[in-house]
Amino acid sequence: MSKGRMPLHKRGITDSRLVLGCMKLCGGLKANPVTEEEIRIAERAIDAALEAGITMFDHADVYARGQAEAVFGEVLRRRPQLRDRIVLQSKCGYRVEQGSPKMYDFSRDHILRAVDRSLARLGTDRLDILLLHRPDPLMEPDEIAEAFDRLKAAGKVGHFGVSNLGADQIRYIQHALDMPLVVNQLDLSLGKLDWLDSGVLMNRRIEHTVRFPEGTLEHCRMENIQLQAWGSLAQGRYTGRAAEAGGTEAERRTSERVARMAQERDTTPEAIVLGWLMKHPANIQPVIGTLNPARIAACADAVRQAEAMTREDWYGLYQTSRGHEIP
Repeated sequence: MSKGRMPLHKRGITDSRLVLGCMKLCGGLKANPVTEEEIRIAERAIDAALEAGITMFDHADVYARGQAEAVFGEVLRRRPQLRDRIVLQSKCGYRVEQGSPKMYDFSRDHILRAVDRSLARLGTDRLDILLLHRPDPLMEPDEIAEAFDRLKAAGKVGHFGVSNLGADQIRYIQHALDMPLVVNQLDLSLGKLDWLDSGVLMNRRIEHTVRFPEGTLEHCRMENIQLQAWGSLAQGRYTGRAAEAGGTEAERRTSERVARMAQERDTTPEAIVLGWLMKHPANIQPVIGTLNPARIAACADAVRQAEAMTREDWYGLYQTSRGHEIP
């Protein structure tokens, strides 16, 4: 693991090595109403995160159709002292509205409206970081810049970033900005990535392959842009789920290897899986999506495991998850 600090730590924004993703609050896709039970679920997850040393929380305005932010905001209203202890990040630009096609919208007016709505739901006057949620083919960097300038000047957003963008798209937006983009959030985890495919970082899924353009990883590192990893726990593929029916042979073998490493190191499978990702010298910041307090606690040892992981450990897990040796 690189001995350097995360880019967000270097910028004085946060030293939280893990982020709690809030997509599943209020039922996620079910978009449950904010009830006392949903508030209790949120409180338990937040408290478990804080106990594990996690002080950064990731939202998006589309999570549970806004209800994820709303229930988190209710926790903040009941515990106002919490706001200054945490870093709040949210995303906008992905529009899912009844009667309209799904779309991306990085227009100035949409960004401004979306941030105001997120702030109202969260019950706060500021976001620490705002990310543009996936690339918009119709984006105009000058409009993005105008929106960011207004939000920064009004004190509504401290810093800005992107999600799922390649190096060229980042450069295209950055050329119009007077402030640096500080985050790029990508789908990264053990078993999904081919780090050695001709310099192109590839996310391998069963249904399709997503290519992160060549140089994205290197560009983010050179520009001090924090790489965040959503899907970092691989939906439990290597921490128990592979033992269930339907897991591939590579997933089962990797799950067994992870379990063996966890037992030998007196830690949890979750810490091994996250430690593998955090071993990379980019100081990747995993976003964990579980609300289960026990599973959140199981992630707490990830930093120590990343520091202890050898090159042999890293490549062993990498090759086992691929199902074959590297070229």
